[in-house]
Amino acid sequence: MKTILVLSPHPDFVESVRAALSPEQYRIVHRLNVEEAEPLIVHGLASASILDADLMGVESVWVIERLRRRDTRTPIIAYTEATHSDWEEEAFLRGVTHILTKPVRSRLLNSVLERLTDQPQPPRSSGIVPTGNVPALSRPTVDPVAAANRYANVAQTLDVLRDFSSILTHSLDAEAMLKQFLQFLREILSVNRAAIFLNRPCSPLTEVLSPDDTRRLRVAAAIGISSGLLEHFELSLDTGIGAQVSRLGRILRRDSDEVRVDTEAQKEFELLGAQVAVPIPSRDTIIGVAVFDGRVTGEPLVNAELEMVFHLLEQVGLALRNIWLHDQLAGNHEMMANVLRELSSACIVVGRDLKVLHANKSARRHFGRKNERTGGLEFSDLPQALGAKIYQVLKTGAALEPFRYQPENSPGTIYSVSVVPFQRGNSAVPSSALLTADDLSQGEQLRRLEVEAANLRLIRTMADRMAHEIGNAMVPISTHQQLLGEKLGDPEFLESLDRAMGDGVKRVSRLVNQMRFLAREGNLEQEAFPIEKLIQDAYQEARRQQPSAGAQLKFDDGGKPLFVTGDRAALKHALAEIMLNALQANPQKPQVDIDLQAVGSNGDQAVTITVQDNGSGFSAESAKKIPSPFYTTRNVGLGLGLAVSQKIIETHHGTLEIIPSPSGVVRISLPMNASAQ
Repeated sequence: MKTILVLSPHPDFVESVRAALSPEQYRIVHRLNVEEAEPLIVHGLASASILDADLMGVESVWVIERLRRRDTRTPIIAYTEATHSDWEEEAFLRGVTHILTKPVRSRLLNSVLERLTDQPQPPRSSGIVPTGNVPALSRPTVDPVAAANRYANVAQTLDVLRDFSSILTHSLDAEAMLKQFLQFLREILSVNRAAIFLNRPCSPLTEVLSPDDTRRLRVAAAIGISSGLLEHFELSLDTGIGAQVSRLGRILRRDSDEVRVDTEAQKEFELLGAQVAVPIPSRDTIIGVAVFDGRVTGEPLVNAELEMVFHLLEQVGLALRNIWLHDQLAGNHEMMANVLRELSSACIVVGRDLKVLHANKSARRHFGRKNERTGGLEFSDLPQALGAKIYQVLKTGAALEPFRYQPENSPGTIYSVSVVPFQRGNSAVPSSALLTADDLSQGEQLRRLEVEAANLRLIRTMADRMAHEIGNAMVPISTHQQLLGEKLGDPEFLESLDRAMGDGVKRVSRLVNQMRFLAREGNLEQEAFPIEKLIQDAYQEARRQQPSAGAQLKFDDGGKPLFVTGDRAALKHALAEIMLNALQANPQKPQVDIDLQAVGSNGDQAVTITVQDNGSGFSAESAKKIPSPFYTTRNVGLGLGLAVSQKIIETHHGTLEIIPSPSGVVRISLPMNASAQ
């Protein structure tokens, strides 16, 4: 009777298949998915597999691929409602044998199964040489005694190999495997005592060994030797038995010439009560030494037996190397799992079958739901927007740029999400995808609070400075206002009042202009005008703010008019503030030198205005701080003059540079209007 495996989540399809096939010929085994059917698939117990492609979901091709990965020989028959050329091509490429359309037709299904399951088996050789007309001289003569000995040796070897395979049940437990191996040798060779010493590599995750420790061979398993001795005994690859075996690379006997001249090796053989040492090779290195005494009857082990032990130890050495590699991989995996689990970022690894392979605590906290069936995070638990992104990466193999995601049911929550694929080897198709999500909600809230706090501090500083500046401007006016009734007819008083009111108006007007230009954003008027006239007007404005009889202006315009485009009033205010600082640098004898030059090529020309005063200049530290708002070295003013100037110039796509020098130097660069020349 042939076994037919049916994979379908719906029982009606299974009943249709069962009704179409004879119960005397076929036994129907129903499983919901590949995981439940894995024991049947891996051991090849099914003669054919029938897949309900429609009810396995949109990724039925992946189911075929997983079936083929576990079993490359069993035929696969896929049933669909309707045929699609693209899907059929992909299914055949993944390993499907036949594609049939529903409903299930009994004659067609029986015919297909008969062709697939009734394949002729290759004839076995009988081992009998046909005689026929072969001449008598061509027949080989067979020695009955030699043939019997050969068959006995073959049977004995097969028994040894069969018994040796029993230690594979401990393939991931080195200690248990070695104990089983020594017990196995005692059973077949009657060994009196034996011990295995290994040079196991250290794991950087669990221990750090010195260079001397890496050359030591520690006992891993023993029979017939006192455990008290082995607790304080070890071999070394630099001296004694270990050094000799490592140098020779072969079996070492106690009575050999190499041991006679090596006193350390003689002591070790005597302490262990051993007669022979066998290396444990692993590919191109020796990872340990096995020492053996003779038989329990006192007889030594013969060469044939030692050869068999040597070859068996070769396999043990490879098994040990694989165990150590597995332990290292498991340790690395555990470390990475612990790291991912404790990360504050949500990390989710999804396989090609849309199964969540790993999800750390943050991921379960942000996206998990109460899953009564599995208790873990499933792909269906993820928001649809994130699931679609993961599916896209698994299909295309291309990583996604980090993007912001805001859940619909939590407007105040913001995530920064990235999805990257994982490929195996040179495969173009990703085997899995990693989604990382950082919760920016708290960071965004803190950033907004910091901005608000900074704005409040700025407003407080501005209010304090403005109140101080306006108060300074109002003190003379208030004083004259108190004396106005008494000295209204005094000409000197009226002149002083006029001067006080004029100074107060100028200071308040300058403050208002600074606030206005500081608050402006865009909407600048655009006109072309000569820069020379603008500099003259700005200097006169600065003189009105800082009148001084001895002020001088040295202006070198190069003899050729230069034009710029922008807001004339704004640029005039910026230059006036710079020149006012130059005039205030030396109030007793102010002097302002202005150098005007055109720099750059015809396609990208600029006007450079260098303003130099005869004051004390700027240090490197003050040159960095002066353009900052509210920074001033004087007792009056807000410290906004150069800050407002810098903003206006940068709005016109120019630059303002404070140059550290013994005398104050400010350099301004503005784009030139070549069409107006």
